[in-house]
Amino acid sequence: MGFRINTNIDALNAYNALAKVNKETATSQLRMASGQRINSVADDTSGFNIGKSLQGKITVMQAAQNNVSGAKNLLSTAEGALLSTNDLLIKIEGKMSDATNPTADRSALADDIKALSTEIKSVLETTKFNNTSLLTGTGGAKSGFEFQVGNTYTDKITLDFASSILSGSSTAFNGSLGNFMNAAESSITTSATVATLQANLSTLKAEVTKALGKIGNFTQRLDIKEQTLNTSITNAQASYSSSLTLTWRLNS
Repeated sequence: MGFRINTNIDALNAYNALAKVNKETATSQLRMASGQRINSVADDTSGFNIGKSLQGKITVMQAAQNNVSGAKNLLSTAEGALLSTNDLLIKIEGKMSDATNPTADRSALADDIKALSTEIKSVLETTKFNNTSLLTGTGGAKSGFEFQVGNTYTDKITLDFASSILSGSSTAFNGSLGNFMNAAESSITTSATVATLQANLSTLKAEVTKALGKIGNFTQRLDIKEQTLNTSITNAQASYSSSLTLTWRLNS
């Protein structure tokens, strides 16, 4: 004689329904507590992957945004030093003009020119950003300072504003400045040497002007990069929020 165990199908169905309700309730409570629609990969695999990808891009763009700010601060530091240098060159130009006056103390004027040119050299040597020389040396100041300013590693900008002072024209620039640092009374009164100093002055002013022009152009580009990043970050954050967070609906 065979045996049969009766099964309470209704009870099992009720249990399964209760377990399902409990699971859905726990999921809903977790979503309400975290404010996120997706709390694990199992909730929505594709949505989770998209959200994490967006989160990574946002992090990179925010870092690039900080790089842009740092680059602009670096340019501002160099700009201030070059503007001071330009002012000192204008003063030297004035002293050279004063030296054409036969009644002037040309020895004192020569000393003034030497002092002003020495100060120019000091300004160039002491202009630093985070202990990095900006207007002297053979490192970044010569080859340029590289910053990532976009959402990819290849989206970079190289700030080579000082190359006109330190690269191909370095001999002309430093040589011209050296002539003023060694100026004597005879240097500013003898026609031949005066002509040389005038040419040196033109060289110095032209190179400083060129460097300032590059700084202006780089600053404009960085302003555009900053605006683009702000827009991209805002859009990416909106997409990230919609893919991971809950959307609340109120029944009217």
